[in-house]
Amino acid sequence: MKTLKAIALQIDTFFESCAKIGLLSMIIIVTLQVFTRKIFNFVFFWSEETTLLLLIWFSFMGIALGFRENLHLGIDTFTNMLPKSIDRLIDRLIQICILAFGIYLVYYGWDFTRLMHESSLPATGLPNSLTYVVMPISGLMICIYAVLQLLGIDTIRHKNVDEGGSEE
Repeated sequence: MKTLKAIALQIDTFFESCAKIGLLSMIIIVTLQVFTRKIFNFVFFWSEETTLLLLIWFSFMGIALGFRENLHLGIDTFTNMLPKSIDRLIDRLIQICILAFGIYLVYYGWDFTRLMHESSLPATGLPNSLTYVVMPISGLMICIYAVLQLLGIDTIRHKNVDEGGSEE
């Protein structure tokens, strides 16, 4: 069990690191693009398309990481008035819906990725499927997080962080 947990933690760390690298790359490319356009009146032909790809990848990875950290939107004004047993039941139902969403992303994301593989992106010439392959990857991570949470395993890695993002 310890080995499985260590492997899962490594995969999770890799996934989160990829999202961070994507965000940092996007910031660098956009800054470079603005700088070269304003100073030299020149734009790299690949910069906008690459930024869009990174934005899509970062967004889908962020969705999965948000589910891991239980950061999805929830209005608990009503559920706080219910008995704890009903509240736990509703939480389980939410986790099942999250799992269903992950399965949806895996299934239809892979289908769409395969469908788009024949076309290519205009500026970089990369396969268009590169835009969509993040859907099944993120869907798989969402499924893993949902199953772990359904089993009662705490998936939150960044504890003691308030909603503004600073350490408490």
